[in-house]
Order: sequence, then structure tokens, then C-alpha cells
Amino acid sequence: MCDERLFAPQMAALEGEYDIVVGDISDADTIGALADVLLGRLPERFNLAGLSMGGIVAQEMVRRAPGRVMRLALLDTSFGPDSDRRRAIRDDQIARVRAEGLEAVFIAEMKPHYLAAANAGDTRLNALFLDMAMALGTDVFIRQSKALRDRPDQTETLRGFAGPALVLCGVEDRMCPPKIHEQMARLLPDADLTVIEGAGHISTLEAPGAVNAALAAWLARPLA
Repeated sequence: MCDERLFAPQMAALEGEYDIVVGDISDADTIGALADVLLGRLPERFNLAGLSMGGIVAQEMVRRAPGRVMRLALLDTSFGPDSDRRRAIRDDQIARVRAEGLEAVFIAEMKPHYLAAANAGDTRLNALFLDMAMALGTDVFIRQSKALRDRPDQTETLRGFAGPALVLCGVEDRMCPPKIHEQMARLLPDADLTVIEGAGHISTLEAPGAVNAALAAWLARPLA
């Protein structure tokens, strides 16, 4: 439930050196369909970075078109399928959003898990998250929830990606904790793992300087 503003600090830091495309992952209710849409809009070869659901879509893009992705960065994300418990929670949230409205469910169940403790009271960030979510709306929430609920396991995708990889998360990411990123880094043949102090699930906005530095180093890594 975020738009291109999720990456505003990174675009500002890197747009002078790179052509940057922020993918739209709001128009379909499966990870595969979202990956296909983006693959159809991107050049033949590209570097690929994704945060949270964007990282999940990125892994599916690698699975479907491994030769097109030169470098891969996975930020505050996961690689496995939803557990039965998590699937049930998503179904309940979909039902509640339909009954109670998006704003109430987002404020109660999603936004409290985004930020590190030191950033939890940041009114600017909290207002931004709510604004992005409400701008996307109920239909997008339902589509994205279904896509995440039914997503595939990407263990073999990560094992098979040989390019330079960055695996990054906030040390206080409660939605996709550091242990998941440690597992991803072990699966990828050529990965650097970065865990950022003072950041939670939205590291691009909580610690933009550290994320920008990690992305710049990743983009500078030579290709085989």
C-alpha cells in the first residue's frame, strides 16, 4: 500500500546516474501477473530492487526472466509463502476492510508495524503511510492481499540467481525480521547482507542515508 514516494530519497540520490523506473504493483491479484506486467514495461536488461511486497514481486520476475536481471536488491522482504495462520489473517483483513473501510484497518493493523521504536511517533512518516494507502484505496488493498496470500516459495529462485545481490533490512523490522534476510543471503550465491540500526520495515524512509549508500555500493559491483 505504498507508491513511488516510498523511494523518494533513493530517486533523489541516484537519478543523476541511473534511469529509474518505479514499478506499479497495484493492478493484479497474483504475484505472477504483477511480475509479467513489469517485465513487459522494462528494458531487456536492468537492475532490480524491491522492498516488502516489491521484493516478493522482484523475486518472481527473476524466476520468470533470470537472464534479464543484472543485479538484485531485496529490502525488508521475504522469500517463503504465507503460513496458514497468515493466510487466515489476510482473509480476515479483506473481510474487515469491506465491512469497516480501509482506513480503520490500516491504522489498527498495518501502520503500527512499519516503524522502528524511535520513529513510531514521527507524524510526517505516519501521515505519509496513511496518505499512500488511502490514495491506492480498498480495491488495491484487496488485490495486494490476495497476491501476497497466494504467493509461491522462491527458495530455488534465490539459489539460482548468480548476479550481485544486496539483502537489506532494518534491525527492528517486525514484519520481515533480520533472520529471514540472513536466510536469503545464505541462499543467494553472491549476496551482501546489510542490517540497519534504527530502522524498521520501511528502511528507505527511516534510514535513507544508509540505504542510499548500500544501493550505491550494490550498483557499483562488477558483473561476472
